[in-house]
Amino acid sequence: MMTIKKVGRSGIRLVEVVWLLLVLLLLLPGGGASAQNTGGTGESGNGRINTIDTEVQGRPTTLSLSQAVQTALRQSRDIQDARLALAEAEQRVDEAWGSIFPKIDFSASYTRNIAPAVAFFPAEFVGGEPGEFRKVQFGADNAWATALVLDQPLFAASAFIGVGAAGRFQALQEETVRGRAQTLVTRVRLAYYNLLLAQEDRRLIENSVNRVRQSLEETEALNRAGLASDYDVLRLQVQLANLEPNLRRTENAVNQARRSLAVELNIEELETLSVEGSLASMDLEDLEANDAPNREILTLSGLRDPLALQPSEILATAYEARSDLKQLDLMEKLRTAELRVQQVEYLPRISLFGNYSINAQQNGSPDFFGDPMTRGTSKWVGVSITLPVFTGLQRDARIDQKRAVLNQAKNQSLLARLQAESQVKSVLEQAQEARERARGQKLAVLQAQRGFEIASAQYREGISSQLELSDAEVALRQSEFNYAQAVFDYLMFRAQLDEATGNVPMVNEALADPRANQ
Repeated sequence: MMTIKKVGRSGIRLVEVVWLLLVLLLLLPGGGASAQNTGGTGESGNGRINTIDTEVQGRPTTLSLSQAVQTALRQSRDIQDARLALAEAEQRVDEAWGSIFPKIDFSASYTRNIAPAVAFFPAEFVGGEPGEFRKVQFGADNAWATALVLDQPLFAASAFIGVGAAGRFQALQEETVRGRAQTLVTRVRLAYYNLLLAQEDRRLIENSVNRVRQSLEETEALNRAGLASDYDVLRLQVQLANLEPNLRRTENAVNQARRSLAVELNIEELETLSVEGSLASMDLEDLEANDAPNREILTLSGLRDPLALQPSEILATAYEARSDLKQLDLMEKLRTAELRVQQVEYLPRISLFGNYSINAQQNGSPDFFGDPMTRGTSKWVGVSITLPVFTGLQRDARIDQKRAVLNQAKNQSLLARLQAESQVKSVLEQAQEARERARGQKLAVLQAQRGFEIASAQYREGISSQLELSDAEVALRQSEFNYAQAVFDYLMFRAQLDEATGNVPMVNEALADPRANQ
């Protein structure tokens, strides 16, 4: 039976106040369900880490070039894979050192003889009659044996050379990490520039659409006043109809470039992600004339003003710092060490060995090593020399194999140097051409902008035709895009030149940071 208590007026007012407060908390922004989504782990469900702090959902998140590079170096799967390979190489070095350390083995055994072995001896050996045999038991009911064995190599050429080969392999993996980091940073820079170009193309198309719409409104007004023909209106309508689908195309290009950059950074795809900088406003001639984002883009490079250097100086830098050339040089040294390992197999192996053992036997109930009378010890040390005499010509075949692999590594190094020289010269020429093209396109943009202003003023005054206005608008849009394309090409070739010379920015600093290897 349920008992209901009567609540006074004060109790009713308290309940009403509590319910009112709960309703207000639920209605306040940030309450309720939103408070449950404030996880601070920074890790998404698909295993990709998002280190970019988004201020408020829906606002665009801007990313500078240095932030993009730092994010990629910190959490790229490619770099993590290279570091794991380096960790394996370090353990191989430890394993190689272990082959020249002493080896100590301990063994112990217990045997219970249920029916000990017997043998029959002539009785005359023990004072019996000739022709008779006596049964003699060998072994006791219980038998114990322990042994401690030591083996210390004194001279093992293959082991010592193997340590050097493992060190060469570790150095090769360290250079591989640096090379993959340089390739990653170059890809990030190119993806960043591609997003800048896509955003610039979208902006230019939007400006063209706005200009054509404004011209269409003015032409329609002139048409209503009898100062423009129907054909002029129709021509602008067709031009606008052709431009509007291009706006959607540029929007898709921006989204695709954004996704490509997100993949390189190993972050969640952010539809509102944008990058800092503007190709259209970037001044390649005067660094101080740029804003902070553009200055960062122009200054974030490995080679400082490579266009002012001689090609021989740039080639010398590439031969010294280029990662793939260093990897091939280390590979050649590794192949040489492997050849030496096979050649020293003809040399003898000298080692020191020692043994200490305890054996005991007992009848009846087992008493492990309990009776000194039935327990014996043995100790010995010695030196062993092993000299291979004939192994079926296998060593000669292995030596020939390693020599062929070494010659192959030498040929690859020579070919890579020729390819590096060709690549550096080609990219340098392309960067110089893009720089000169940007210089000319900058002047063309100023002239096209002035021409569009003149054509617009004359068209409003009825002096020029609508066709001249359309031509001026198309020339302005094309000039602006050509300048942005020239700046993009210059930045792209600069990034490729940094990689071709082995001077990719921020790589050495990131790899030297102890936190990067954690």
